[in-house]
Amino acid sequence: MNDGVNGVALAVFIFFFIAVTVMGFLAARWRRAESDSLDEWGLGGRSFGTWVTWFLLGGDLYTAYTFVAVPAAIYAAGAAGFFAVPYTILVYPLIFTFLPRLWSVSHKHGYVTTSDFVRGRFGSKGLSLAVAITGILATMPYIALQLVGIQAVLDVMGVGGGEDTNWFIKDLPLLIAFGVLAAYTYSSGLRAPALIAFVKDTLIYIVIAVAIIYIPIKLGGFDEIFQAANEKFSATNEATGKPVGALVPGDAGTWTYATLALGSALALFMYPHSITATLSSRSRDVIRRNTTILPLYSLMLGLLALLGFMAIAAGVKVENGQLAIPQLFEDMFPDWFTGVAFAAIGIGALVPAAIMSIAAANLFTRNIYRDFIRPDATPAQETKVSKLVSLLVKVGALAFVLTMDKTVAINFQLLGGIWILQTMPALVGGLFTRWFHRWALLAGWAVGMIYGTVAAYGVASPTQAHFGGSSKEIPGIGEIGYIGLTAFVLNVVVTVVLTFVLKALKAPEGIDETSPEDYTADAGDKGVKVELPTMGAGSGH
Repeated sequence: MNDGVNGVALAVFIFFFIAVTVMGFLAARWRRAESDSLDEWGLGGRSFGTWVTWFLLGGDLYTAYTFVAVPAAIYAAGAAGFFAVPYTILVYPLIFTFLPRLWSVSHKHGYVTTSDFVRGRFGSKGLSLAVAITGILATMPYIALQLVGIQAVLDVMGVGGGEDTNWFIKDLPLLIAFGVLAAYTYSSGLRAPALIAFVKDTLIYIVIAVAIIYIPIKLGGFDEIFQAANEKFSATNEATGKPVGALVPGDAGTWTYATLALGSALALFMYPHSITATLSSRSRDVIRRNTTILPLYSLMLGLLALLGFMAIAAGVKVENGQLAIPQLFEDMFPDWFTGVAFAAIGIGALVPAAIMSIAAANLFTRNIYRDFIRPDATPAQETKVSKLVSLLVKVGALAFVLTMDKTVAINFQLLGGIWILQTMPALVGGLFTRWFHRWALLAGWAVGMIYGTVAAYGVASPTQAHFGGSSKEIPGIGEIGYIGLTAFVLNVVVTVVLTFVLKALKAPEGIDETSPEDYTADAGDKGVKVELPTMGAGSGH
């Protein structure tokens, strides 16, 4: 690792950072309507077409931390880290079945968040509050990890000084990046990350295309790369007496691998930022088309994962595995292209961090502030509160990164994946049936949250940290797989049993403000709360 600053790489990085900063502020004028509402600031006017939505969702789901953590998992543990690839393949058929229905009912009734839908479907502010709090808690550490991704790049470039440097000087570049992110998100809302996502995804595709060809040529081909990886993983860990990893996963980890992939796929589109990007699209057909072209990112992810093996073959030695890929780029690429690669990672942190902070702010504003603090809030007041909360969310994430060990942020993100999965019965179940009782859903959520939190305590793994996963073995029962999925099953069982009981007792079920046709309506059947014709929706591509 270089002791000094890589001036050329830093200059290229700064160039791209300034470019996207300008784009972020200019986005405030991009197809903006006159109204000041959460539809405009928080959902981009609900007017994005197929390609804007594709880049936005890709920029949202495939984050800078993904760029760093997926190959880092391969670098540390071998093939087990590849579970991220089947997990992202599984997710798209799943979302094809329910996201168009969520889009339709949300546009019909002006829902901005999943909690809005849950409240309207089940007539329960308590259940809506539970979903909102879960979403905010799960999103906060995710934002923090985007800042960790930026920090990894800055560390490798030598920016900020060494460990003995004054903390303010050391973290000043990160503080500047945070300030810029906060400013243009406050100004432009969701339009900023939507516009910047074009740059971010283009850079990432270019970097991976070059890396997958250029680096193997320099290392002597893939035969040499896989041989070096096999030698590393065949070694024995002196502390455990077991191999440090595996080039090909063994039978023992099959159940953990499968449940982790399935549970992660189920959880991904429960995250508020995933739903926010989805609801910003202009029609349900846009959602369907995106489920067919988003798997291109899974192909990119598979190629990206191979960088972990390349780092081993290149002799990259880092104490923090998250620095392995930035260090690989530093060692292998010319300085100018290293700057391009670092810019891809840095910008790849800004896009999802912006969307996540907007999604968390919308949950607070709609489902806490308006429901419980100020029910008569005007659309302009809602927007103002959401802007302020988005700043507070980012400040909290920054404080998390600067004051705590990075493993704490990773462990909280691990918990976030377990927690967010517990909102699935209310959200996805509610999109297809009104049979579940609202109190049963709330009880099932509580059981899943408590079990998942307790079971995950102290359980972590380098291959699972980014994806919100951990597995557990129960004495006398054996391996039960991914804790989040186990908690989800308990959640569903409790919900079903209590629904039978509560229906038998004729407990009040709440008022459903939706109707069956709301779940299949397209933009032409929109409700009065959505003003798409005034937003220039025709220019969405």
